[in-house]
Amino acid sequence: MPLKNSQYDLLMREYNRKQLQNENNRSAAINHAYSLSPRLQTVDEDINATYASLARSKITGDVSHIDAYKKKLNELKEEKVAILLSLSLPSDYMELHYTCNDCKDTGYIGNKKCHCFYQAAVNLLYTQSNIKDILLRENFDTLTFDYYSTQIHPMLNKSIASYMEEIVTYCKDYVSNFSTKKESILFTGTTGVGKTFLSNCIAKALIDNCYSVVYFTATELFDVFSKNTYSKDEISDEDIDQYILDSDLLIIDDLGTELSNAFTTSKFFYCINERLVRQKATIVSTNLKATELRDIYSERVASRILSSYHIISLFGDDIRIRKKFGQ
Repeated sequence: MPLKNSQYDLLMREYNRKQLQNENNRSAAINHAYSLSPRLQTVDEDINATYASLARSKITGDVSHIDAYKKKLNELKEEKVAILLSLSLPSDYMELHYTCNDCKDTGYIGNKKCHCFYQAAVNLLYTQSNIKDILLRENFDTLTFDYYSTQIHPMLNKSIASYMEEIVTYCKDYVSNFSTKKESILFTGTTGVGKTFLSNCIAKALIDNCYSVVYFTATELFDVFSKNTYSKDEISDEDIDQYILDSDLLIIDDLGTELSNAFTTSKFFYCINERLVRQKATIVSTNLKATELRDIYSERVASRILSSYHIISLFGDDIRIRKKFGQ
Protein backbone atom coordinates (compact mmCIF):
# COMPACT_ATOMS: atom_id res chain seq x y z
CA MET A 1 0.00 0.00 0.00
CA PRO A 2 1.10 3.65 -0.41
CA LEU A 3 3.22 5.19 2.30
CA LYS A 4 1.60 6.71 5.35
CA ASN A 5 3.33 9.53 7.23
CA SER A 6 4.70 7.12 9.83
CA GLN A 7 6.19 4.92 7.10
CA TYR A 8 7.72 7.92 5.32
CA ASP A 9 9.23 9.09 8.62
CA LEU A 10 10.67 5.62 9.20
CA LEU A 11 12.39 5.68 5.81
CA MET A 12 13.80 9.15 6.39
CA ARG A 13 15.12 8.12 9.80
CA GLU A 14 16.94 5.28 8.06
CA TYR A 15 18.48 7.75 5.60
CA ASN A 16 19.56 9.93 8.53
CA ARG A 17 21.08 6.87 10.17
CA LYS A 18 23.01 6.08 6.99
CA GLN A 19 24.35 9.64 6.78
CA LEU A 20 25.50 9.52 10.40
CA GLN A 21 27.10 6.12 9.83
CA ASN A 22 28.86 7.46 6.72
CA GLU A 23 30.33 10.32 8.78
CA ASN A 24 31.41 7.92 11.52
CA ASN A 25 33.02 5.62 8.98
CA ARG A 26 34.87 8.54 7.45
CA SER A 27 36.10 9.74 10.86
CA ALA A 28 37.31 6.25 11.71
CA ALA A 29 39.12 6.01 8.37
CA ILE A 30 40.80 9.37 8.87
CA ASN A 31 41.94 8.51 12.39
CA HIS A 32 43.26 5.16 11.19
CA ALA A 33 45.18 6.75 8.32
CA TYR A 34 46.64 9.45 10.59
CA SER A 35 47.79 6.78 13.04
CA LEU A 36 49.71 5.10 10.22
CA SER A 37 51.24 8.31 8.89
CA PRO A 38 51.56 11.50 10.97
CA ARG A 39 52.74 13.24 7.79
CA LEU A 40 49.30 12.57 6.27
CA GLN A 41 47.64 14.65 9.00
CA THR A 42 50.06 17.50 8.35
CA VAL A 43 49.30 17.35 4.62
CA ASP A 44 45.56 17.43 5.33
CA GLU A 45 45.99 20.48 7.60
CA ASP A 46 48.05 22.21 4.89
CA ILE A 47 45.35 21.47 2.32
CA ASN A 48 42.68 23.02 4.54
CA ALA A 49 44.86 26.07 5.25
CA THR A 50 45.60 26.53 1.54
CA TYR A 51 41.88 26.29 0.67
CA ALA A 52 41.21 28.99 3.28
CA SER A 53 43.93 31.25 1.84
CA LEU A 54 42.58 30.73 -1.69
CA ALA A 55 39.07 31.62 -0.54
CA ARG A 56 40.30 34.81 1.17
CA SER A 57 42.15 35.87 -1.97
CA LYS A 58 38.99 35.46 -4.05
CA ILE A 59 36.87 37.37 -1.51
CA THR A 60 39.34 40.29 -1.17
CA GLY A 61 40.07 40.42 -4.88
CA ASP A 62 43.78 39.81 -4.33
CA VAL A 63 44.44 37.61 -7.36
CA SER A 64 48.23 37.79 -7.20
CA HIS A 65 48.59 34.56 -5.18
CA ILE A 66 45.70 32.51 -6.59
CA ASP A 67 47.82 30.57 -9.08
CA ALA A 68 50.38 29.79 -6.39
CA TYR A 69 47.69 28.54 -4.03
CA LYS A 70 46.19 26.32 -6.75
CA LYS A 71 49.61 24.88 -7.57
CA LYS A 72 50.28 24.18 -3.91
CA LEU A 73 46.87 22.47 -3.55
CA ASN A 74 47.60 20.16 -6.46
CA GLU A 75 50.99 19.24 -5.03
CA LEU A 76 49.52 18.54 -1.58
CA LYS A 77 46.70 16.42 -3.04
CA GLU A 78 49.19 14.41 -5.07
CA GLU A 79 51.30 13.85 -1.97
CA LYS A 80 48.21 12.76 -0.01
CA VAL A 81 47.31 10.17 -2.64
CA ALA A 82 50.89 8.93 -2.75
CA ILE A 83 50.95 8.46 1.03
CA LEU A 84 47.64 6.56 1.00
CA LEU A 85 48.84 4.27 -1.75
CA SER A 86 52.10 3.66 0.09
CA LEU A 87 49.98 2.50 3.05
CA SER A 88 48.07 0.12 0.71
CA LEU A 89 44.95 2.24 1.14
CA PRO A 90 42.74 3.42 -1.76
CA SER A 91 43.11 7.03 -2.85
CA ASP A 92 39.56 7.84 -1.68
CA TYR A 93 39.98 6.06 1.66
CA MET A 94 39.40 9.24 3.69
CA GLU A 95 36.40 10.43 1.68
CA LEU A 96 32.70 9.96 2.41
CA HIS A 97 31.29 6.76 0.94
CA TYR A 98 27.59 6.28 0.22
CA THR A 99 25.21 3.39 -0.19
CA CYS A 100 23.65 5.34 -3.07
CA ASN A 101 26.02 7.65 -4.92
CA ASP A 102 23.16 9.24 -6.87
CA CYS A 103 21.44 10.87 -3.88
CA LYS A 104 24.36 10.59 -1.44
CA ASP A 105 22.08 8.75 1.01
CA THR A 106 19.58 11.59 1.32
CA GLY A 107 16.74 9.85 -0.53
CA TYR A 108 16.38 12.82 -2.88
CA ILE A 109 18.01 14.11 -6.04
CA GLY A 110 17.12 17.79 -5.98
CA ASN A 111 13.45 17.81 -4.98
CA LYS A 112 12.72 14.42 -6.55
CA LYS A 113 12.75 11.13 -4.70
CA CYS A 114 15.71 8.96 -5.67
CA HIS A 115 15.27 5.51 -7.21
CA CYS A 116 16.71 4.06 -4.00
CA PHE A 117 13.90 5.70 -2.01
CA TYR A 118 11.26 3.90 -4.05
CA GLN A 119 13.09 0.60 -3.68
CA ALA A 120 13.37 1.17 0.07
CA ALA A 121 9.65 1.99 0.17
CA VAL A 122 8.79 -1.23 -1.66
CA ASN A 123 10.98 -3.22 0.75
CA LEU A 124 9.32 -1.54 3.72
CA LEU A 125 5.84 -2.23 2.40
CA TYR A 126 6.70 -5.89 1.95
CA THR A 127 8.24 -6.08 5.41
CA GLN A 128 5.14 -4.58 7.01
CA SER A 129 2.67 -6.71 5.09
CA ASN A 130 1.91 -10.43 5.06
CA ILE A 131 3.15 -10.80 1.47
CA LYS A 132 6.74 -11.12 2.71
CA ASP A 133 5.85 -14.14 4.83
CA ILE A 134 3.82 -15.57 1.95
CA LEU A 135 6.80 -15.36 -0.39
CA LEU A 136 8.87 -17.34 2.09
CA ARG A 137 6.30 -20.12 1.79
CA GLU A 138 5.38 -19.76 -1.88
CA ASN A 139 8.40 -19.73 -4.17
CA PHE A 140 10.16 -21.93 -6.72
CA ASP A 141 12.04 -23.78 -3.97
CA THR A 142 8.83 -24.82 -2.18
CA LEU A 143 6.86 -25.56 -5.36
CA THR A 144 5.84 -29.20 -5.78
CA PHE A 145 3.94 -31.08 -8.48
CA ASP A 146 2.73 -33.75 -6.04
CA TYR A 147 -0.83 -32.42 -5.91
CA TYR A 148 -1.35 -32.25 -9.68
CA SER A 149 -3.07 -35.09 -11.47
CA THR A 150 -0.99 -37.49 -13.54
CA GLN A 151 -4.07 -38.55 -15.52
CA ILE A 152 -4.33 -37.43 -19.15
CA HIS A 153 -6.45 -34.28 -19.38
CA PRO A 154 -8.74 -34.32 -22.45
CA MET A 155 -8.13 -30.66 -23.32
CA LEU A 156 -4.36 -30.89 -22.94
CA ASN A 157 -3.63 -34.39 -24.25
CA LYS A 158 -1.19 -34.69 -21.37
CA SER A 159 -1.37 -34.79 -17.61
CA ILE A 160 -1.88 -31.63 -15.63
CA ALA A 161 1.35 -32.43 -13.76
CA SER A 162 3.30 -32.48 -17.04
CA TYR A 163 1.56 -29.33 -18.20
CA MET A 164 2.44 -27.52 -14.96
CA GLU A 165 6.08 -28.55 -15.32
CA GLU A 166 6.08 -26.75 -18.68
CA ILE A 167 4.42 -23.68 -17.14
CA VAL A 168 6.94 -23.56 -14.30
CA THR A 169 9.81 -23.82 -16.79
CA TYR A 170 8.31 -20.86 -18.65
CA CYS A 171 8.03 -18.89 -15.39
CA LYS A 172 11.66 -19.57 -14.50
CA ASP A 173 12.75 -18.50 -17.99
CA TYR A 174 10.58 -15.41 -17.56
CA VAL A 175 12.62 -14.45 -14.49
CA SER A 176 15.95 -15.25 -16.17
CA ASN A 177 15.13 -13.09 -19.20
CA PHE A 178 13.36 -10.32 -17.29
CA SER A 179 16.07 -7.72 -17.84
CA THR A 180 15.62 -7.85 -21.61
CA LYS A 181 12.08 -9.16 -22.06
CA LYS A 182 9.57 -7.59 -19.68
CA GLU A 183 6.55 -9.55 -20.82
CA SER A 184 3.13 -9.28 -19.19
CA ILE A 185 1.19 -12.39 -18.18
CA LEU A 186 -2.47 -13.23 -17.66
CA PHE A 187 -3.02 -16.30 -15.47
CA THR A 188 -6.53 -17.69 -15.85
CA GLY A 189 -8.24 -20.65 -14.23
CA THR A 190 -10.59 -21.70 -11.48
CA THR A 191 -9.93 -21.25 -7.77
CA GLY A 192 -6.92 -23.01 -6.32
CA VAL A 193 -5.15 -24.13 -9.51
CA GLY A 194 -1.93 -22.21 -8.77
CA LYS A 195 -2.35 -18.72 -10.27
CA THR A 196 -1.37 -16.82 -7.14
CA PHE A 197 1.33 -19.33 -6.20
CA LEU A 198 3.07 -18.92 -9.58
CA SER A 199 2.79 -15.12 -9.33
CA ASN A 200 4.43 -15.30 -5.90
CA CYS A 201 7.20 -17.55 -7.23
CA ILE A 202 8.01 -14.98 -9.89
CA ALA A 203 7.76 -12.11 -7.39
CA LYS A 204 10.16 -13.74 -4.92
CA ALA A 205 12.72 -14.53 -7.62
CA LEU A 206 12.64 -11.00 -9.03
CA ILE A 207 12.84 -9.34 -5.60
CA ASP A 208 15.86 -11.52 -4.82
CA ASN A 209 17.41 -10.09 -8.00
CA CYS A 210 16.77 -6.50 -6.83
CA TYR A 211 13.77 -5.76 -9.05
CA SER A 212 10.92 -3.74 -7.56
CA VAL A 213 7.73 -5.78 -7.35
CA VAL A 214 4.41 -4.34 -6.19
CA TYR A 215 1.57 -6.70 -5.27
CA PHE A 216 -2.11 -5.83 -4.93
CA THR A 217 -5.29 -7.79 -4.94
CA ALA A 218 -7.66 -6.17 -7.42
CA THR A 219 -9.74 -4.88 -4.51
CA GLU A 220 -6.69 -3.25 -2.89
CA LEU A 221 -5.53 -1.72 -6.17
CA PHE A 222 -8.81 -0.01 -6.93
CA ASP A 223 -9.13 1.07 -3.31
CA VAL A 224 -5.75 2.84 -3.65
CA PHE A 225 -6.86 4.54 -6.86
CA SER A 226 -10.11 5.55 -5.19
CA LYS A 227 -8.42 7.00 -2.11
CA ASN A 228 -5.94 8.89 -4.26
CA THR A 229 -8.77 10.34 -6.36
CA TYR A 230 -11.05 11.41 -3.54
CA SER A 231 -8.63 11.97 -0.66
CA LYS A 232 -5.20 13.58 -0.30
CA ASP A 233 -4.31 12.10 3.08
CA GLU A 234 -1.51 9.76 2.07
CA ILE A 235 0.70 10.51 -0.93
CA SER A 236 0.59 12.49 -4.15
CA ASP A 237 -0.54 11.43 -7.61
CA GLU A 238 3.12 11.37 -8.61
CA ASP A 239 3.93 8.88 -5.85
CA ILE A 240 0.99 6.69 -6.83
CA ASP A 241 2.40 6.62 -10.36
CA GLN A 242 5.81 5.65 -9.02
CA TYR A 243 4.49 2.77 -6.93
CA ILE A 244 1.95 1.38 -9.36
CA LEU A 245 3.07 2.42 -12.82
CA ASP A 246 6.86 2.45 -12.55
CA SER A 247 7.59 -0.69 -10.53
CA ASP A 248 9.48 -3.32 -12.50
CA LEU A 249 6.62 -5.75 -11.98
CA LEU A 250 3.04 -5.09 -10.89
CA ILE A 251 0.97 -8.07 -9.75
CA ILE A 252 -2.82 -7.71 -9.75
CA ASP A 253 -4.29 -10.76 -8.04
CA ASP A 254 -7.88 -12.02 -8.13
CA LEU A 255 -9.14 -9.66 -10.81
CA GLY A 256 -12.92 -9.85 -10.85
CA THR A 257 -13.41 -10.09 -7.09
CA GLU A 258 -13.62 -6.30 -6.69
CA LEU A 259 -16.80 -4.26 -7.01
CA SER A 260 -16.83 -3.41 -10.70
CA ASN A 261 -18.10 -0.08 -11.99
CA ALA A 262 -17.19 2.66 -14.46
CA PHE A 263 -14.46 3.96 -12.15
CA THR A 264 -12.68 0.61 -11.78
CA THR A 265 -12.97 -0.08 -15.52
CA SER A 266 -11.45 3.29 -16.34
CA LYS A 267 -8.62 2.93 -13.82
CA PHE A 268 -7.89 -0.64 -14.86
CA PHE A 269 -7.46 0.36 -18.49
CA TYR A 270 -5.33 3.35 -17.49
CA CYS A 271 -3.10 1.11 -15.36
CA ILE A 272 -2.50 -1.71 -17.85
CA ASN A 273 -2.22 0.61 -20.84
CA GLU A 274 0.18 3.02 -19.15
CA ARG A 275 2.42 0.19 -18.01
CA LEU A 276 2.51 -1.25 -21.52
CA VAL A 277 3.46 2.19 -22.86
CA ARG A 278 6.23 2.42 -20.26
CA GLN A 279 7.34 -1.13 -21.13
CA LYS A 280 6.72 -2.37 -17.61
CA ALA A 281 5.67 -5.93 -16.89
CA THR A 282 2.34 -6.80 -15.29
CA ILE A 283 0.93 -10.10 -14.06
CA VAL A 284 -2.83 -10.39 -13.73
CA SER A 285 -4.53 -13.45 -12.27
CA THR A 286 -8.24 -14.04 -12.60
CA ASN A 287 -10.99 -16.67 -12.53
CA LEU A 288 -12.65 -14.83 -15.41
CA LYS A 289 -12.81 -16.09 -18.96
CA ALA A 290 -12.02 -13.89 -21.96
CA THR A 291 -15.69 -13.26 -22.67
CA GLU A 292 -16.24 -12.23 -19.04
CA LEU A 293 -13.32 -9.79 -19.26
CA ARG A 294 -15.09 -8.10 -22.16
CA ASP A 295 -18.44 -8.04 -20.37
CA ILE A 296 -17.07 -6.61 -17.12
CA TYR A 297 -14.21 -4.34 -18.23
CA SER A 298 -15.19 -3.38 -21.79
CA GLU A 299 -13.98 -4.46 -25.21
CA ARG A 300 -10.92 -2.20 -25.22
CA VAL A 301 -9.67 -3.55 -21.87
CA ALA A 302 -10.07 -7.16 -22.98
CA SER A 303 -8.50 -6.39 -26.35
CA ARG A 304 -5.48 -4.70 -24.74
CA ILE A 305 -4.84 -7.67 -22.46
CA LEU A 306 -5.55 -10.46 -24.93
CA SER A 307 -3.40 -8.87 -27.63
CA SER A 308 -0.46 -7.82 -25.43
CA TYR A 309 -0.24 -10.37 -22.61
CA HIS A 310 1.02 -13.92 -22.62
CA ILE A 311 -2.09 -15.92 -21.71
CA ILE A 312 -1.55 -18.92 -19.43
CA SER A 313 -4.59 -21.05 -18.63
CA LEU A 314 -4.32 -23.34 -15.61
CA PHE A 315 -6.38 -26.46 -15.04
CA GLY A 316 -7.15 -28.98 -12.36
CA ASP A 317 -8.72 -29.35 -8.94
CA ASP A 318 -8.42 -26.91 -6.05
CA ILE A 319 -4.88 -27.56 -4.75
CA ARG A 320 -5.70 -25.94 -1.41
CA ILE A 321 -8.42 -28.49 -0.74
CA ARG A 322 -6.22 -31.39 -1.84
CA LYS A 323 -3.43 -30.21 0.49
CA LYS A 324 -5.85 -29.76 3.38
CA PHE A 325 -7.25 -33.26 3.09
CA GLY A 326 -3.99 -34.85 1.97
CA GLN A 327 -5.34 -36.02 -1.37
